[in-house]
Amino acid sequence: MELERWRRLLPAIWAGWLLCVALLATPAPFAALAAADAGRVVGRMFTQEAYTALGLGVLLLVLERMAARRAALAQDGPQFTTGMALALGTLFCTVAGYFALQPMMAAARVGQGSLSFGQLHVISVAFFGIKLLLVLALAWRNSRTPAAASQPPSS
Repeated sequence: MELERWRRLLPAIWAGWLLCVALLATPAPFAALAAADAGRVVGRMFTQEAYTALGLGVLLLVLERMAARRAALAQDGPQFTTGMALALGTLFCTVAGYFALQPMMAAARVGQGSLSFGQLHVISVAFFGIKLLLVLALAWRNSRTPAAASQPPSS
């Protein structure tokens, strides 16, 4: 089934992309540019990552929901699965970590708000890290073969 392949492949691609952003693309501008310029470049990267994460998160949620529905109709699983919870978690981390914190970070740069830019940055990094872990968990879970996925874990 073609949708099943996408359900298994997309989290792995997304995880690789997040790792690339975190380990390669973000540090590079700070090594080559002035801090203000590097901050603008990295900010732009995270804007693109956030919108893409929304799209991928929704797409994966839909694919996980379709798989759960097929399994439930076959009396082989629940309507709400761990995969759906992981996809919802990625969406939450994206919305909270970027779309909620970004305006607060802009205000903190000009001295407004109760938290400093540094504190908000740490919170944002934590949300990104949690999102990365959720995507990795989804990729790991979806990489199992169907036979292995239906068997109970061994002790």
